Amino acid sequence: MTQHLAAPAAPASGTRTDWWRDAVIYQVYPRSFADGNGDGMGDLEGVRARLPHLKDLGVDAVWLSPFYASPQADAGYDVADYRAIDPMFGTLHDADAVIREAHALGLRIIVDLVPNHSSDRHDWFRRALADGPGSPLRERYHFRPGKGQDGELPPNDWESIFGGPAWTRTIDPDGTPGDWYLHLFAPEQPDFNWEHPAVRDEFRSILRFWLDMGVDGFRVDVAHGLVKAEGLPDIGRHDQLKLLGNDTMPFFDQDGVHEIYRSWRQVLSEYAGDRVLVAEAWTPTVERTAHYVRPDEMHQAFNFQYLGTHWDAAELREVIDSSLAAMRPVGAPATWVLSNHDVTRHATRFANPPGLGTQLRTPGDRALGLRRARAATLLMLALPGSAYVYQGEELGLPDVTDLPDEARQDPSFHRAQGQDGFRDGCRVPIPWTVDGPSYGFGTGGSWLPQPDGWGELSVQAQTGDPTSTLELYRAALRTRRTQPGLGAGDDLEWTDAPAGVLAFRRAEFACTANTTGTPVRIAAPGRMLLASGPVEVTGGEVELPADTTVWWAV
Repeated sequence: MTQHLAAPAAPASGTRTDWWRDAVIYQVYPRSFADGNGDGMGDLEGVRARLPHLKDLGVDAVWLSPFYASPQADAGYDVADYRAIDPMFGTLHDADAVIREAHALGLRIIVDLVPNHSSDRHDWFRRALADGPGSPLRERYHFRPGKGQDGELPPNDWESIFGGPAWTRTIDPDGTPGDWYLHLFAPEQPDFNWEHPAVRDEFRSILRFWLDMGVDGFRVDVAHGLVKAEGLPDIGRHDQLKLLGNDTMPFFDQDGVHEIYRSWRQVLSEYAGDRVLVAEAWTPTVERTAHYVRPDEMHQAFNFQYLGTHWDAAELREVIDSSLAAMRPVGAPATWVLSNHDVTRHATRFANPPGLGTQLRTPGDRALGLRRARAATLLMLALPGSAYVYQGEELGLPDVTDLPDEARQDPSFHRAQGQDGFRDGCRVPIPWTVDGPSYGFGTGGSWLPQPDGWGELSVQAQTGDPTSTLELYRAALRTRRTQPGLGAGDDLEWTDAPAGVLAFRRAEFACTANTTGTPVRIAAPGRMLLASGPVEVTGGEVELPADTTVWWAV
């Protein structure tokens, strides 16, 4: 039963406008963050209890991955009820407590919204199946007759992102094979038909429900996928990598999505407190991404081009320049992100040779990966705009690359020719304490096995150690708040530097990043504020170690 609760007050800093232009937003993957009831699965009570860690870390907002009622076919991205909490995570009262306590700590809350598809257990879809062909409810999804003599072939040649056909055939109420339905992801995730007015009305209502609960915004899953090309035309080629948004596809990045987001922006404008929309939009170019953040649409869009860039000065500079240039005409902030719940953690990506993709199964050189990850973090936090931090990266966590196959739960792992399916490695529950059950995650084990020695990377082990990755993040976020030139804007002046070194100024701030494997001697541009590793300045010069970033006050 849906419960209605009084909306909690906005955070203490709620009077500030445009907070999202330079916000550092921390992604919580609830099932792996903290377990409050000891059942081995993270939950909202665990999130609430650990909010002080995020306050101490220095982030501005918390993005919560889905916690809605769901059969969990795809870790909650298959939603059965958008207004209810899955019992594995708690109740609406637990969600209310998280929002209220976050606001009391000065943190904002952004929740995931999944509008491209529902669960096949959603009431609309179950009733559409039960009613059979011709049911008006079927018009809210993409039901189509099959091709072939008896309709035995899918309606078109589209493939699922998770592998296999993007269509599943239904069984009619009389037991005979029936129409097919579209699912760009798992068969348990049927795509909505966003041409239907009932779908549009429903999601505007869902937005208001959570805004009334007090959330500060929404991260929109598969924001580029809602509208499909008229007639659902065949693709004629099958390159799974291109299906992720690197090429023009009839089911991704259609111009019709922008009308939807303009109507959502109007809903948010009904509420005080500068609420935000954030697009997960895989597009062929960063210029196409900019379309989602025009002044009357969303506020931010994830910069996946930056996430996929190698630790290479020339590549990084090109993506930074193109990102800032694309956002400038629409007046939106650039966003920067290195890790999330769908890709191998950057401490492991950078530990491996370039060109292996974003889902790896090899640990690589752990020391090298951590050194580069720390340097990449300082570089990211120095760039103009907003930054995203994925839970555990502040601990320098690597991916767990040796999970046994029988422990894996990523649905794409179990379907041929889809995504690599190794996302579980970045979803292993994070360590809070040096020892104890599941290293402080909870008292009842963890839903994915944690590696031996995980406690050595825990919050407890790193707190107070000036050389730890956790203290580096804390220091960087403190400095980011107080140092002139950091944060919002689109200003960045590149300065001369040796090959393999990035050097730029922003007002009274400078950053130098050595992406090479050897030390480089340069003139110190000012007073050193922070470094990702040991650095010594002598006589106005600095020997910048390999894979090291330094912040300077000019």
